[in-house]
Amino acid sequence: MRIDQWTPALHRGDAIGDSTLLMRDTFRRWGHDAEVYSLTVDEDLEGEVRRWVDWRPGSSSDVVILHYALPSPLTSALADQPTRRVLIHHNVTPPEYYEPWDPEVAHICRLARAELPGLAPRVDLALGDSEFNRLELEAAGFRRTGVLPIYMDFDRYRQPANPVLHESLADGRANLLFVGRVAPNKKHEDLIRLASFWKRFVSPGVRLVLVGRLPRRTTGTGRPVPRHYFDALQSQFYEEGLTPDEVVFLGHVEDDDLLASYRAAGLFVSMSEHEGFGVPLVESMLMRVPVLAYSVTAVPHTLGGAGVQFTEKRLPEVAELAAALVTDPALRAAVLTEQDRRLAAFAPGAVEATLRAHVDSL
Repeated sequence: MRIDQWTPALHRGDAIGDSTLLMRDTFRRWGHDAEVYSLTVDEDLEGEVRRWVDWRPGSSSDVVILHYALPSPLTSALADQPTRRVLIHHNVTPPEYYEPWDPEVAHICRLARAELPGLAPRVDLALGDSEFNRLELEAAGFRRTGVLPIYMDFDRYRQPANPVLHESLADGRANLLFVGRVAPNKKHEDLIRLASFWKRFVSPGVRLVLVGRLPRRTTGTGRPVPRHYFDALQSQFYEEGLTPDEVVFLGHVEDDDLLASYRAAGLFVSMSEHEGFGVPLVESMLMRVPVLAYSVTAVPHTLGGAGVQFTEKRLPEVAELAAALVTDPALRAAVLTEQDRRLAAFAPGAVEATLRAHVDSL
């Protein structure tokens, strides 16, 4: 049997891209012919990922899997295929988060959300990478749904960290870490408010470490975006009495820098208001960093009762929870024990078993 995966774009180091490649390798190990086809291919993936224009239909017993996160010609193409068709829904950010900052991205998000229900009668199986995403599929009219978590290579997180970055961060300050692209739905402004409150009322020895790709400065037509979210965040932290040494934007980093950030972290904090899965939540559990997270969208489904979750952004209470997780060894140990328990659900073997069950059901 042939199992091909389609993606509008694929980037190495991106959670969806890495999961797609791991799935391909697993299909091949099971004895299937398997390729990944993408509309755009990064230079470093040439020869490993094929261009979608080169894809050719197979037989009705073959499988095509579309990874859905953006509107693209792949949506209508999937509906017309004679193969068995699978959709994996990675979620789309609600457009209202982007409206004040980048209307073009907001428009793309609206298109993606409008396009999704049209696939409901045209696929054999629709999977969300979280229960939150599966429920969205169900609400959109998909009849046969399931959950397939993001496939992660745990060995990647056991590699050496960047010693220089780790040493610079491990200077005795409390490092509050967040990993995720700098985007309005991630609510970096709330993280900055937390760091400012910590500095004023808990301890001056605090650092907010922010890892994630910065937002674009120009639109697809080359025009400057109307307002820049990153610039607004920089202005905010100065106004809050923080310095660039206390709010550190590392941008998109290589693996060794990511590992150094986790290993120096006292706490992972998420104020994000929209997550389709939340890979950094699993990374934190894997790296044994306590998690403190705003419990909305996919967050409670991914954490599954682990970590410490809050449902209202009352800053004094969130700061008190954060300080306790950093300074109380007994609380920290109890939280890490529960995170270790939850982590088993995302182990490669567990995800592979779920993947096999879905493929066998087709």
